[in-house]
Amino acid sequence: MSDRTSTDLPLEDTVWTQKVSWIDKIPRSVGMALVLGAFLLVWWSLSTSGVVPSIILPTPLETLDDLIFVTENVLSGGYIASSLWTTTRTIFFGYLLAIAIGFSLGVLVGETGFGERSVMPLLVGLDTMPKIAFAPLFVAWLGFGIASKVALATFIATFPIIVGTAAGLHSADQNARMLFKSMGASRWQTLWKMKLLTGLPQIFTGLKIGAVGIMAGAITGEFIGGGGGVGELVRLAATQLDTPRVFSLIIYLSVIGMLLYALVVWAQRRIVFWQKEQVLANP
Repeated sequence: MSDRTSTDLPLEDTVWTQKVSWIDKIPRSVGMALVLGAFLLVWWSLSTSGVVPSIILPTPLETLDDLIFVTENVLSGGYIASSLWTTTRTIFFGYLLAIAIGFSLGVLVGETGFGERSVMPLLVGLDTMPKIAFAPLFVAWLGFGIASKVALATFIATFPIIVGTAAGLHSADQNARMLFKSMGASRWQTLWKMKLLTGLPQIFTGLKIGAVGIMAGAITGEFIGGGGGVGELVRLAATQLDTPRVFSLIIYLSVIGMLLYALVVWAQRRIVFWQKEQVLANP
């Protein structure tokens, strides 16, 4: 019987070593290009084989032609540029309001027993309601202008920020709490100098989820309540069966959403610098 211990074994023989598969060795840019290429191939196959009528699913080339037209209209300051600016403003103001309301309620829920026991159940019940049903109500209350769209976008994006903030405050280490208490720190000093710093990763998780949800709220509001945004252009193009235009506008909306998400990730990299490895793992 060998007296060789586990510490004498080479690294590749230990149970803790995990072999990297070939798919994990593919560079990120190459992997994204392969996935995009596969998606376009499936799209082209469905649109040209007759499985899906072309009036419902345009070919990638038809969508590209319309995307070029939309881009030229945007660069020349046409009506699509005006609608894009309206939607961008809706997203901007809605997200700022969602951050302000979500952070305030998140602190209330995460820091007080009253908020956790009495406010959070009501917020959960409100969030489980079908939010699209509130769109006509917001239009009736606030009119067909930008205010009703901002309200719906804020309504959809706030809850993830509340949950992320509350979870971040709860994640503070118990030993650190006892240390602050033993040093005579007040409740507010403990909150601002320890709990919030510890909970920043969870708070930014809520902000990223909210950044994705804010797009759905803004476009849904424009789709139902008009107002001159891109959502209204999508609705008009859909009623006219102009599917290439629908796809082109959706691509532009996706770009806006990705830019907002990237902005939040950039802020997280700068603020939560001690968690750089985890942040870089995000898209």
